[in-house]
This record gives sequence, C-alpha cells and structure tokens, in this order.
Amino acid sequence: MAEYKLLLPSMGEGVMEATIITWLFNEGDNVKEDDSVVEIATDKVDSDVPTPVSGKIVKILKQKDEVAKVGEAIAILEIEGEGSASEEVTTETPATTPDTETLQTIEQPLQTVAASNAEFSGDLYLSPLVKSIAQQENISETELKSIKGSGLEGRITKEDILAYVANRGSQPAQQAAPVQQTVSAPAPVSAPAATITAAAGDEIIPMDRMRKIIAENMVKAKQIAPHVTSFIETDVTNVVKWRAKNKAAFEKREGEKLTFMPIFVKAVVKAIQDFPMINVSVNGENIIKKKNINIGMATALPDGNLIVPVIKNADQLSLSGLAKAINDLAYRARNKKLRPEDTQGATYTISNVGSFGNLMGTPIIPQPQVAILAIGAIVKKPAVLETADGDVIAIRNLMFMSHSYDHRVVDGSLGGMMLKHVHDYLENWDLNTEI
Repeated sequence: MAEYKLLLPSMGEGVMEATIITWLFNEGDNVKEDDSVVEIATDKVDSDVPTPVSGKIVKILKQKDEVAKVGEAIAILEIEGEGSASEEVTTETPATTPDTETLQTIEQPLQTVAASNAEFSGDLYLSPLVKSIAQQENISETELKSIKGSGLEGRITKEDILAYVANRGSQPAQQAAPVQQTVSAPAPVSAPAATITAAAGDEIIPMDRMRKIIAENMVKAKQIAPHVTSFIETDVTNVVKWRAKNKAAFEKREGEKLTFMPIFVKAVVKAIQDFPMINVSVNGENIIKKKNINIGMATALPDGNLIVPVIKNADQLSLSGLAKAINDLAYRARNKKLRPEDTQGATYTISNVGSFGNLMGTPIIPQPQVAILAIGAIVKKPAVLETADGDVIAIRNLMFMSHSYDHRVVDGSLGGMMLKHVHDYLENWDLNTEI
C-alpha cells in the first residue's frame, strides 16, 4: 500500500489559505475518487475539496477551524501501490470564458524530473504547474514576461506556456507587459465601537464567519469611498410584457427559467459601454479602467447571509447566455457549490432589492468597484402617458432604481447619466427582441 497526501488546492487569484469547516469523513473511512471529503471556507466562498483518488483516510492533518495554506497537506490517504504520492491542483481561468478548467497532476517522488534551478520573483504570478513546466524547459523569467497570458488578468496558463515551448525560437519575443503595481490605501481611522451590555433576557448570538467578513467589508467600503446615490423611476411595462410572452417558450426550449435579471444585466452592460469610466477601480492616485465587464450579482443565501457571484465577460453573452449564467450562479450560490473564482473579478454590481418587496435602497459599493445599482420591486401604478390626443392616465409597471457611486472618481453627472441610460434601455425595450 502507498501513502497519498491530499493537499489544499489552489482556489483562485489571491486566495492563499482556507479554514477547515468540517470533515465529511473520519479517519479509517474509505473514500472513492471524486468524493467531497472536507468543507473549507475562504474570505470569498465556502466550497468542498474532492479527492482525486480512492483510498482510506488514515490521518487527518488539519482539524475543524484550523487554517491551511494552499499546497499544504490536509490529510493522508492509504491507496493501492507502492511508495508515496501527493496531489497538486492548479486552477487556470481563461479570459474569454467564465468556465474554469481544473488541471491535476500527481507527483511521484521516485520519478526523476530534469528541472533547472530557475527562481522567479514575486511580481510574476505563476501557478505551480506553469512554474514546473518553465523549470523543466529552462525558460527564464525574462522569457516568461514576454509571453502574453490568456488567463485571468493576463496570467500565463498551461496552454500559453506549452504553445510558447512549441514555437520557441521561431518567433521574436513579445515585449514584456508592464507590471501593475498595487498601492494600498491607508487604513481609515474610525472611532472604537461602544461597549454594549446585554440586559436580562437578551439573547447573545455570535456572528458566524461569513457575517464577520461581510461586516468588515461593509465598514471598509463606507470608510474608503464617499457614497452618493441617485434615484430614478422607470416604466418597465414593455419588459414585463416581453418576459410574459417569452418565458414559457424559453423554459420549454432551454429548460431554464427566464427571470428579469438577464434584461437588467443587458441594460447595465449597454450603459457601461456608453460610460466606460463607471467600469473602473481606484489604485492610490491612479484610475484603472477595466477592459472586461464582469457583473457582480448580489445573492441572498438561505442562512440570511449575502454572496456576490460574478458573471464574467457579460458583454459577450446573449440574453439566453446571460439567463443561463445567472441561473447557474444563483443555484450554486444557494447550494454552496460556488468556486472561489466565481466570486472574484467583478467590475460593477447589481443588487435586486425588489426580490424582498422593497421599492428602493441605498446600496454600499463593494471595493474596489466604484458603483452599484439597486433594483426595486416592479409595482403596478397609475401613470400619466403622453399620446397624440393628449395626456392620459394608464396602469403601468413602474420600478425604482438607485445608483450609488464613489464620489472620488464618479461625479453626479456621470453617475446620473449612466443611471438614465439604464432607464432608457429598459423603458424602450423592444417587444420583438429575440432570445
């Protein structure tokens, strides 16, 4: 029999550790390939760790509530064979698709690998798999910087480096991309919270881990960005009619529900394209204008907490594609199936407060974004319509939208005009739009 070390897998850009929530198996239990063996939590999302091999858990190395680093062994399995092995999982995210390919390699210590002594500086992010290939092929750091990565934020993927190896020497090296420097904003000064004493009969409920993270992030967001909120009321009667006309046929054809959210996202994406300076982040005294339009979608969880999965490259998706992406993310969010990368990279966020029956809200901007849109409930109301024969009163479907934006870089004119364009796209929705 052989020992197999189950390592904590890579969980996306910037995620370096995770907390063990609970083990789904005990020491001595047999597990099958692809069984989820442990639940873990990062500051982004909760997820499961599957085992890529079948065997028996002989030793759990990280207990509940303990923190493990990416690449650190969390358990030892007994498997068929001789010697010992370890698992290394690397996540690569192509820039052109929200799907993630998980690449797995098993390293055998008895296997000889001709690797160079190359070392790479910390300003060049390489996954363990890409670094291993670079070392085996004696690719220098200078050469690596010349490779145009197709992964998230220009990361070099396995396909990128293998393509470079195949064409090495036949093409001139590309100019190295400039390294983006991150300037951390100074920690804001805030008054200490007042000490509150519980009275007799009061119930003390400790915050769970996710609520603590949400609380910390919300306080930081309000301290960093001066918030301004604009409001508008929109006639979405055409949107309501269009959805009623198409939802049954769409569900029959695609097996998917057609909600209002794909329409809202479509309108927001068009408005961002009209006003790209809404799709930015603040980095010290610099403004980073984002190339991709990645829409965060605030989603309430069954336990009352909130998570924001991200529709990657939303501007490249059709209405049908948006509907499928939104349904998939919402389902996996509510069933704790999101991957860490599913909650990363948002450039603008939408919060549907109308799903709780609320008319409007003043949403808090998630850092490092500079704006967020809250969509209220759709309500039938009498409204004045202008016609060729004069003004008339009619029953219309009306909805409030509220747009919060960071006044450091978004002035009232930009924030207000962007909101007005979303309003116009929804109010003038074409009833003949295809899906």
